[in-house]
Amino acid sequence: MRLMPVLGAAAALVLANPALAQVKGPVSAASPGGTVSVEFGTDGDGRALYTVSRKGKPIIAPSRLGFLFTDVAKIDRRLEITGTETRDFDQTWNQPWGEWSSIRNRYRELKVHLRETTALARVFTVTFRLYDDGVGFRYEFPQQPNMAKTKIADELTEFAFAQDGTAWWKPAYLWNREEYLYDKTKLSSVSTAATPVTIKLADGTHVALHEAALIDFAGMNVTRTEGTTLRANLTPGAGRPKVEKTGAWNTPWRTLIIADDAPGIYMSHLMLNLNEPNKLGDMSWFKPGKFAGVWWNMIKGEWSWARGAKHGATNANVMRYIDFAAANGIPNVLVEGWNVGWDGDWFGNGWDMDFTKPTEDFDITMLSAYARKKGVRLVGHHETGGAVTHYDNQMDRSFAFAAKYGMMVVKTGYVTDAAQLERVDPDGTKYREWLEGQWMTNHFVRVAETAYKYRVAFDSHEPVKGTGLHRTYPNWVAREGMRGMEYNAWGGKNPPEHEANIVFTRMLEGPMDFTPGVLSLKGEKDSNILSTIAKQLALYVVIYSPVQMVADTPENYAKYPGPMKFIRDVPTDWDETRVLNGEVGDYVTIVRKQRGAEDWYLGAVGDEEARTVSFKLDFLNPGSKYVAEIYRDGDDADYRTDKRHAIVIEQRSVSAADSMTLRLAPGGGAAVRFRRVK
Repeated sequence: MRLMPVLGAAAALVLANPALAQVKGPVSAASPGGTVSVEFGTDGDGRALYTVSRKGKPIIAPSRLGFLFTDVAKIDRRLEITGTETRDFDQTWNQPWGEWSSIRNRYRELKVHLRETTALARVFTVTFRLYDDGVGFRYEFPQQPNMAKTKIADELTEFAFAQDGTAWWKPAYLWNREEYLYDKTKLSSVSTAATPVTIKLADGTHVALHEAALIDFAGMNVTRTEGTTLRANLTPGAGRPKVEKTGAWNTPWRTLIIADDAPGIYMSHLMLNLNEPNKLGDMSWFKPGKFAGVWWNMIKGEWSWARGAKHGATNANVMRYIDFAAANGIPNVLVEGWNVGWDGDWFGNGWDMDFTKPTEDFDITMLSAYARKKGVRLVGHHETGGAVTHYDNQMDRSFAFAAKYGMMVVKTGYVTDAAQLERVDPDGTKYREWLEGQWMTNHFVRVAETAYKYRVAFDSHEPVKGTGLHRTYPNWVAREGMRGMEYNAWGGKNPPEHEANIVFTRMLEGPMDFTPGVLSLKGEKDSNILSTIAKQLALYVVIYSPVQMVADTPENYAKYPGPMKFIRDVPTDWDETRVLNGEVGDYVTIVRKQRGAEDWYLGAVGDEEARTVSFKLDFLNPGSKYVAEIYRDGDDADYRTDKRHAIVIEQRSVSAADSMTLRLAPGGGAAVRFRRVK
């Protein structure tokens, strides 16, 4: 007898159909709504195979599972199914901050137990969680005599897509970590890619391949083997095994979000739901909000992080930014280059960094007190320069120092080339690690746990990719992990399609510190950013982070008081989010409802082409009247001309029964505040 789950704050957990005897034929299960299904079996050689279908159509054709080890025989052939279990789960949980205040976690779980028929007789379980918008699965190995210590050379998990299609992906294992533009190719032309990989199959179905809950494991990349088959490719560590485990262990979840279209991919909660609930505790002390910063002038090369005549983090400069923040209702001010260690060659060589020792021209006692009187907090910057063990050794006192001076958020950084992060073991032996190797994934958990002891949140740059861990460690509030605004200061700027790409790729990982809002549209040497001014406003809604930067300088914001009003108004925490329309790399329109309030905010961005976007306003509260405060591209706006600053700011009375059409200029966008009339 199956007991049906009941939706509520508590979960309903039901074991059903336990079968502990050997299963001869394939086993299958479907998501609660019957949309997504999995079939699992073994072939004539005893290889474990799984398939995934959606609405009866195959998404993943028969795909193999298994592992290579550095010291024992692989797990691949001669497997038998010894039993299965299923259960249903239905729960609604609340986020302390986020794009949605509450999230429903409803799935059907299928556990398939396997055993080798060899002398090693190793046993493990493959657990599938089936949602109506995708599936996650992982390997689970119990403690057993023949696997007391496990040394994984690689994972043999395959994703054999049943159709070719278009793939958006960025290359793995290149020198600049995750900071690459997305390639758009046929799925059958992918080489080795970092995840997430977003795919539009030939029949129009959209699939995002990624992983969830990356803890104490190596990050998963994928390599195309033949045709449209991708295989897991684990990130190396400093040693021969890519992953080492003792006793029982699990992999992260291997995830497939599946939807009819690009907006459906973004609207999935699968990544968060596959992570464990908050392990830290009370997060009421964290207040989402924007931050200004002593930063953009450094990025442009006008100021320096190092001490000297161009030093940016001086008392006078920081006080000016505090005044600007206070005058504009911005609760935080980031300061980079405030501590000793920046002089000389710090890139990949951060052993002189000390995050408790300010430079002589940065009086932290005076500045923190000055900020506090103005209702502003400082945001510290911990740049490791790749010296990760050095950071580990001072992490506790560094976060204690941050808390002492009222810093609610710290920005961390790991600037060095890929595979050059320095680890030093207790015996003094030095190693070089990859950013997404097992040792580094554990390092980031140590950062989260240590920061939380002092009620400090952190925003990691040059991070391990996001896998939904901000549910488990909710003080990990944002990360970079992609080409952000800083690339628009330099040569080789982000193209106009960039933001419409990352919404449906990088943003599936979680919050991104993109650092929007450069209203001057100028980078180094007065170079032009490939954007309109309206698009800069739209990015505050389109690219989500609970700690959004107001990236330009106070002097530049003073030149654009009209657009600056939207930046002052737009919040960074939301009750609800909806993607109204979009295509990967072309355009997207997103609306978000302000947390604890009645106003909605909309952002729309396009690519290099002019286009119009139309949508219904049925997300508004029925029966209420709203004033739409619209910031749109001027009729002659164009990122390629001197009209990139052309903007129209207007108001319109609207209701839920209305529709709206907005023109997006080449390289353009639009931002709207829907202010409820009381």
